[in-house]
Parts: sequence; C-alpha cells; structure tokens
Amino acid sequence: MLDILKYIRGYLRIRVSGFSPERFMNLCSNKDILLWDIVQQDGGYIMCISLHSFYKLKAIVRKTGTKVVILERCGLPFFMFHMRKRKMFVAGLILAVGFWYLSGWFVWDIEITGNYRITTDQLETFLLEQNIREGMRKEQLDIGELEKEIRRNFPLVTWTSARLDGAKLLISIKENDAPILSGDAAGQEPEGTNLVSEFDGTIVAMVVRSGVPKVRIGDTVEQGTLLVDGRVPVYNEDGTVREYLLTDADADIVMEHIATFQATLPFDYIEREYTGREKTQTFIRVGDGFEGKIPVESPYLSYDKVMRQSRPLLFEKMNIPVFGGSYIYREYQNVEHEYTLEQAEAVLQEKLLLFLQTFQQKGVQIIEKDVKIDTCDSGWILQAEFLVQEPAGKQTAADRGEEIIEK
Repeated sequence: MLDILKYIRGYLRIRVSGFSPERFMNLCSNKDILLWDIVQQDGGYIMCISLHSFYKLKAIVRKTGTKVVILERCGLPFFMFHMRKRKMFVAGLILAVGFWYLSGWFVWDIEITGNYRITTDQLETFLLEQNIREGMRKEQLDIGELEKEIRRNFPLVTWTSARLDGAKLLISIKENDAPILSGDAAGQEPEGTNLVSEFDGTIVAMVVRSGVPKVRIGDTVEQGTLLVDGRVPVYNEDGTVREYLLTDADADIVMEHIATFQATLPFDYIEREYTGREKTQTFIRVGDGFEGKIPVESPYLSYDKVMRQSRPLLFEKMNIPVFGGSYIYREYQNVEHEYTLEQAEAVLQEKLLLFLQTFQQKGVQIIEKDVKIDTCDSGWILQAEFLVQEPAGKQTAADRGEEIIEK
C-alpha cells in the first residue's frame, strides 16, 4: 500500500556525492525528509526521495557542500506529464474506462437454467412480455417481482431464483417432478383409450397387456379397425354385462402389409459455380439492435453472403454483447447441367435410404422389396414396393357407450 502511495505522489531516484554525503542524510533525517532504497556507489549514495521533499533540499545541499543529481523520475505525476504528447491515447483510455463504467449499469446477458419441460423459447418470450431484455437498465429490474411472475405464469415451476452476476442476469428454476394426475386421481371421470389399425394388413403377432382384444393372429384388417378395446366388461352372475370399466389399451401388435415409396428427379439441375470474385464488408454489432457497417459497392448480380464474427476477450469476460466481424460477398453463376444415369441413380438411392431410415426408427422389418428406376415426361422416377412387418396400434379415445343399469 505504501508503494502505491509513493507512486501516486511521485518520487525521484537521486545520486548524492561530494564532501560529506553522510551529513546530508543526517540533516534530512532531522528535518523529517524520508529517504529510502539507499545504496553506496562510487564514493556517493544513490537513494529515493519524494517529489514534495526534493524541493526542501536546497538549504541542505548548500550547507553540506554536496552535489545532487536526478537519475530517474518515477510516479504518476511524471507519467501524466509525458502523456500530454499522446492525446489520442489518453482520450482512448478515458473512453474505454467510461465505457466499462457505463456498461455496468445495464444487463447484457440472460442465462436460464433448470428448465426441462418448459422450453427456453417459452421463457424468453415471457421475459420479453415483462420488458426484460438484453440491454435494459439494472435499476428497471425488480428481482422479487420477476420471481413471483415466473411462478404465477408457469404452474410447473415450484422454485425460482434470479440474481445479477456482473452484467449477466442468472435465472434458475426448478420444475415439479411429480406426475400430472388424470382420471380418478385428479377427481375427474376416468378416461380410456383403444388401439386401432393405421393401415391395411394381416396380424402376424399380438401380445395384449390391458384391454380386450378384438382380432386374432392371422386376421386381415383394414385401416381404422378396432384391434384392442379399452372398455373392459364387468359381468353379473347370470352372465349379462353390468358395466364397462375404462382402461388404456396396451398391446404389442405386428402387422404385415405393403408399403410404397416414390421419388422423382428432373432431367437437369442448376449448380453454382463461383467466379472467385469477393467483396468484404466490415461491421460492428451491439446486442440485437445496432449494427454499423462500412459502406461497400453494390454486391454482384448473383452472390451468397458469409458472416464471420467474434467477440473481444474483454467484452466476453464482461458478458457484453459487442461483436466485430465481416460479411464476405462471393459471386457465382448458375450453370445448368444434365443428370447422367449414374448421377440420377445415386441421388434417387440417397432419397430411398433416407426413407428406409424411418423404417429403422419405427422398428419395421422388410421382408421383400422391389425397386425400379425409370424415366417419365418430367424426369427420372424411382418406385419402390416393400412387404414389411411393422408395429401397429394407434391410440384413440374409448367410448363408454350407453350406461347399463342393473335391474
């Protein structure tokens, strides 16, 4: 701390030589003049003295017959004196400090954590409705009211915390992990579901866990046929139905059916060929609202634009959304080409592979396939037919039907 005060006030490094430098130092001590870092050298002494005390040495030098030479000037007063010749540097330093100070008044980044069932987009939209956005003044932010509004507007949120960390607003939430009750557990009338067929086919495997099966292995059904009924009958002693209990039909059903796929491709296609000519436009962006660009000549007739941007490390550490970068405009020409047979087959086969990936995701097993590539009036055409075994059973709401009254 003492070294900092010495630097702020300024000090000199001097060399004292002559008849009696020791008497010089004794007189300085008597007059409360502080000397430090004293080193003997070549019949004299090198030492440090404050700028204020240096002006009191005139009488002591005359009385002792010594010679004082300034070797080095140190401290803030001398630094500021030299800065007078560097006005642009001083102005930039002042602007940088001012910008750093003023940026601390604003919220430059918002981070949301802990949300799983509630999407980040939903929360960001809610914050915008509450006039909470990047670039707002910190004094306009009411942390307590924000926490209350989040809990009020999102029933799934059981706990929330918001705090400021520098220029960043940190919002943490905790969602309700308990399952949402339905039917009897929620005090409402219970509901059930049926399983119906999504396509025409033949039942090849069937395991029912809940519900009443309406078809058997080997049956041929049409689209929309009821496979498993979610209404479970309760019988009287005489074998008549007393009532139906609703449940969620659950079963593993595999159906064999015909699936088709068709893809077309025109005879010719347009391909971009770049000419090698480029134009670069430098920009600076602050948040999502302001973007300053250096004007450039009109881009080319046909071009694409590539953006490259980065954030200086200082602004990144302070969470201030200030970015710099450039737009690169690349000229190209649209050149028409015609597909060869090999190229057309490769493109159509790629489309077929993308379609077959959906089969893998659904657990569909292909038994037989027939793929043909031909031409038509508009271009190339791929037609495929598959004999597949696919899991079936789409849930629909179960109908309680007419209430049965026991007589």
